[in-house]
Amino acid sequence: CALPIYMFNFLKKDPMEKLNKKYTDLLAEVLQAQRSGDIEGYSRLSTEADGVLKQMEKLDSSKG
Repeated sequence: CALPIYMFNFLKKDPMEKLNKKYTDLLAEVLQAQRSGDIEGYSRLSTEADGVLKQMEKLDSSKG
């Protein structure tokens, strides 16, 4: 008896949820780098967080 593939869609993680978690974690790291005076780390992490935010916006616009 073969089960339809769509029955297992509930097991898939929402990509937006994953990106949101990554973005939140990066923002926490950005704040920590800023507070500790790590300018290079702050810049690198800020750029990475911006890239994740752009991915989230792109995903959001493709859904709607």
